[in-house]
Amino acid sequence: MKRILIMANNDVGLYKFRKELILELLKDNEVYISLPYGELVKSLVDMGCKFIDTPVDRRGINPITDLRLLNSYRKIFNQIKPDQVITYTIKPNIYAGMVARFKHVEYAVNITGLGTTFQNENILKKLIIKMYKMALKKVKVVFFENVENRDIFVNEKITSKDKTCLLNGAGVNLEEYPFCKYPEDKEKIRFLFIGRIMKEKGIDELLDAAKRIKQEYKSVEFDIVGPMEDDYKNVINEYVNSDIINYYGFQSDVKPYINKCHCFILPSYHEGMANTLLEAASMGRPLITTNIHGCKEAVDSNGYLVKVKDADDLYMKFKEFIELGYEDKVIMAENSRLRMEREFDKTKVVQETIRKIASDWRE
Repeated sequence: MKRILIMANNDVGLYKFRKELILELLKDNEVYISLPYGELVKSLVDMGCKFIDTPVDRRGINPITDLRLLNSYRKIFNQIKPDQVITYTIKPNIYAGMVARFKHVEYAVNITGLGTTFQNENILKKLIIKMYKMALKKVKVVFFENVENRDIFVNEKITSKDKTCLLNGAGVNLEEYPFCKYPEDKEKIRFLFIGRIMKEKGIDELLDAAKRIKQEYKSVEFDIVGPMEDDYKNVINEYVNSDIINYYGFQSDVKPYINKCHCFILPSYHEGMANTLLEAASMGRPLITTNIHGCKEAVDSNGYLVKVKDADDLYMKFKEFIELGYEDKVIMAENSRLRMEREFDKTKVVQETIRKIASDWRE
């Protein structure tokens, strides 16, 4: 039995996307989780995890709070004495990675996306690269969710290719997101966006294209589900009042919204691997998303790819889907589910993760 320490910056992502992996690890090991307290911590504890409350400032670099976090991680390592550490998200990856390296503890790091830091050439990017190089020097394996993110790390000499493992995202639980019959309503078409209301998710382009579509097609609906950045409060209210979109805020269960929609949309600027695309496709919904790594992998004869930051292209793809025959939409829906079964089955992703992590474990 190994003592495994999982370190992350929030409970939602860990529970929603990693619970199957954690359940598998719990079969033969003790599993500790270090992250800030949240509503889903109880669910993780009920599964059998031992929880260590660890505040993590998720935004920006602050020398004082980050040193405090590094010291917290050092104390946790001394207390738990883990045999294996698994980290998610940038700060646990870097600071827990540093502690694991210098304490000679085996560790695996997950890159679930690179965010805005790697989009710009500036001092912050150089600093993050330098810190990652320090943290990953002795890493056992670095998991990536798309080839572009992996190539950036390899090209920047953050890690070597032989230490990387490319996964199909976190995968999707095919039973939790079962195939649902395509909506029979042929008169109304309902598009759905699920995600944080922020610029990098392509919300500006979505609103622009939706406004134009609503001027031409009165029977089309745009449903938006997800928490809102403060910057967008007035804009979203304006579009709701103008009957361009329907906004439902954050929803703990998005399946009823997916079930009701005819097409799922995500015009994001960058992703690790977009879980919302996988979930919608698993339930048998066509996809419209950007032609970028982390999104385009989900599309193959089951939707359309659009140019990033291009409201005109998004508008044209909306039109193309609207004008598509009903039977062709149904075929797209079926292809979505088949692609998830072939490429993104979470069971296969968990098996590959365990195989890499436990490659040299001995009883």
